[in-house]
Amino acid sequence: MNTEHLLAHYEKIADAPDAIARLRRFILDLAVRGKLVPQDAGDEPTSELLTQIAKEKARLVKAGEIRKDKPLPPVDEEADFDVPPTWQWTRLGVVTSYIQRGRSPKYAASDGSLVVSQKCVQWRGLDLAVAKQITSESLADYEDVRFLRDGDLLWNSTGTGTIGRVIRLVNPPAKLVCDSHVTVVRCLEVDPEYIRTWLRSDHVYSLIEDRAAGSTNQVELTAQMAINQVVPLPPLAEQHRIVAKVDELMGLCDRLEAARARREAVRDRLAAASLARLNAPDPETFQADARFALQALTAVTTRPDQIKALRQTILNLAVRGKLVPQDANDEPASDLLKRIATEKAQGVKEGKARRQDSLPKIDLEQAPFELPSGWTWGRFPEVGTFGRGKSKHRPRNDPALFNGGEHLMIQTGDVARSQGVIETYTNKYNDFGLSQSFKWPKGTLCITIAANIADSGILSFDACFPDSVVGFIPASMFENARYFEYFVRTAKANLLEFAPATAQKNINLEILTQVLIPLPPLAEQHRIVTKVDALMALCDRLEASLTATAATHRRLLDALLAEALAPTDARPSDVSDRQTVASADDDPEKVIFAERSAYILSLAYVRHRFARRERTFGHVKAQKILHLVEAEAGFDLGRAPMRDAAGPNDFKHMLAVEQWAREHERFVFENNGAGYVLRQLSDFDKSLATEHGPEPSARAIATRLIDLFVPMDTRQAEIFATVYSAWNNLLIEGQAPTDTEIVWAARDGWHPDKLKLPARDFFSALAKLRLEGIVPKGTGKFVHGPLQKDLFN
Repeated sequence: MNTEHLLAHYEKIADAPDAIARLRRFILDLAVRGKLVPQDAGDEPTSELLTQIAKEKARLVKAGEIRKDKPLPPVDEEADFDVPPTWQWTRLGVVTSYIQRGRSPKYAASDGSLVVSQKCVQWRGLDLAVAKQITSESLADYEDVRFLRDGDLLWNSTGTGTIGRVIRLVNPPAKLVCDSHVTVVRCLEVDPEYIRTWLRSDHVYSLIEDRAAGSTNQVELTAQMAINQVVPLPPLAEQHRIVAKVDELMGLCDRLEAARARREAVRDRLAAASLARLNAPDPETFQADARFALQALTAVTTRPDQIKALRQTILNLAVRGKLVPQDANDEPASDLLKRIATEKAQGVKEGKARRQDSLPKIDLEQAPFELPSGWTWGRFPEVGTFGRGKSKHRPRNDPALFNGGEHLMIQTGDVARSQGVIETYTNKYNDFGLSQSFKWPKGTLCITIAANIADSGILSFDACFPDSVVGFIPASMFENARYFEYFVRTAKANLLEFAPATAQKNINLEILTQVLIPLPPLAEQHRIVTKVDALMALCDRLEASLTATAATHRRLLDALLAEALAPTDARPSDVSDRQTVASADDDPEKVIFAERSAYILSLAYVRHRFARRERTFGHVKAQKILHLVEAEAGFDLGRAPMRDAAGPNDFKHMLAVEQWAREHERFVFENNGAGYVLRQLSDFDKSLATEHGPEPSARAIATRLIDLFVPMDTRQAEIFATVYSAWNNLLIEGQAPTDTEIVWAARDGWHPDKLKLPARDFFSALAKLRLEGIVPKGTGKFVHGPLQKDLFN
């Protein structure tokens, strides 16, 4: 069994979303395959155990204690896998004295004996707190064999989500029985806990669960199905060793699970505390709080769902004037309101608009927070056209409204799933349908006041909507409604806070009319929207990065578990390199990427060896060389780099390349005590002869880059590649960064561990990049990971 990689990379896979659950299943799989504990030649073989069981059954039948079994068919092709020589495949009916579903009891209101139902059978054990009671009269009809005994297995036999759960009884109360949804399995001369290990493994439990989940009819585990269930049976002594080892490892999984839960709780509290300080900022400490939050979130934001709070914080800062600096030269928002009022009055005078009811004067003492200089409070009717949608006809789904329709109509659901821009519609009104509604123009901000309260989105087309949606068209001074949409998203969680004058607790048009909008100067509003757009894009990338990381961890876990189960002497068959890898990955492109990467690493090793610097060529340098060659030479290696403490890194890609190189006798990375270094294998020279190597021009660039790395130690290589990557990231984001901003992104904004390194080393690396003419163009791959410095600029 190849467990070395599994153990070496445990920290990489431990945070996979279902890592602990997968490890539990893996343990069970190893156990029932004979791979968890060593076999002992001194153990009595299973064939002898089966003979003893048959003799004991014959004795019990003769004594009238059990019924004689019907002959069972041999296992033959039903065996899922090969078992060790001392094991033997058999059937559950062979190694048990009793398998039967319980009976349907007559329940008592009180004072009866307990009845085990499927709800009582939980993975954590037997829960009699939910058990019903059986009448004494009904219990008198039960045969003695039906009363549950110590060691009996209870196997849930019906119900999606409950079928297949199995527990072992320990000292059950007297006269305890099962109802008809639970099967009793009474083992004979075998360890019942081993049998339970088999029944809860994926070979049995997952198959039963999948059948139940995938059927529209009720799936049941009948007694005959249980009797015919195949079982890989080890010698009895090995059964006991397996059970003990499974208990030990499951206890370890319990501790790992608890430790992970504690870790997540600490991360959640730290993230929440960091964001809380920003959501209620202290002007004197805000910049320091923002810097601390940025560094903390880098370490604690590990799940995509945590990005939601970060998005809300960005919006909260935006509408409080904390996201971009104020400019004293901007026209005050109060003057903007006056210009809007003048425009509205002119529209009324010209008959283009209806006169609106006057709004009460704003009581600043009730305002949610203090505004920055130049800002003012406004309300929707004061800054544009505001009103409910219309759908007068009843019933609203009358086909007469829609037959032959061409006027788009949206509903609350289209707004709710819009994520800010409404691009879907529910139906199309015909002219009759349009006559009883109203068509709002493209660019209208829509806000729901029914179903999902205060969802918002901006129309990307002209559309009608019912009175469960409110529309807002900003005054002509505003370029679009995006600032107002961002505000609604900000205020949604506590919309009533922005409508302090109302005593109502439900959201309607009247309340939305009274909502106080923090209105910045028009020029600042543009800066805010631009900044929020950029930061939301960063959040999108961070969210995608975390999702991709979780998926990578999951796939890596799959690969490592599969490798751990493979025979240790497994080797590629005598076919071509490409055929071998393609059959493993089922993706010829990945084969080419592996060959290309092996070429670059082999070339790098040769250049290091020529300079007698091969001892410095390990994992870190290898990753950095691959990254810069891919970016500067335009030689695609199929990498998806992530920000790591050691710089740009694609762990999954490197693992795949190493596996390919090892299987094809090119090279391996081995630990020499001081770290991992490359060691040549028998076919090393073939790596440089591949048809998938770079073109001459790309090879020349790659060679020059490698030669720059040759004299560097590991830390220098790490900083050199990190500065390049951070610089390239900033260019991809459309920035023109200063040297200080580049170094901040490569050190402070990259990973907490980078803060241990002096900033002067990063400035030196930046100078060397320029000196050597290695200046990124913003065309290389974006290195996903922590947010960058401009989050709180």
